[in-house]
Amino acid sequence: MNKSQDASNQNFGDFFRSRRIELGFSLRAFCERYGYDPGNISRLERNILPPTLDDEKLAGYAAALKIKRDTEDWIKFHDLAHTAKGQIPTDIKNQENINNLLPAFFRTMRNKKLDRKKLEQLIKLLEK
Repeated sequence: MNKSQDASNQNFGDFFRSRRIELGFSLRAFCERYGYDPGNISRLERNILPPTLDDEKLAGYAAALKIKRDTEDWIKFHDLAHTAKGQIPTDIKNQENINNLLPAFFRTMRNKKLDRKKLEQLIKLLEK
């Protein structure tokens, strides 16, 4: 995946692969260096094997990919892992009232009352 591709379309495997390549590692060299199974990492990068949500394992992957704790990339890495598993990231799920607001959001999305432009505007608003 190149950096010009829309980051909102990036998934866990794409993000993992792009970080590994940015560090200059082939798949085999990366796995040899950090003790990972090349078959599993390949399946992870191709989104065939879903990522673990185990904090220690994710932190290990992040360290190998030189993703520093509590950075934007750290958060994105964990968010993408949760999304790949069909789960809401824990820090978001634990926010006050989020469970009360999500059903209305999902109903709105199902009825497709928000087009992509409106959804992007909503995201920008939420980021503030």
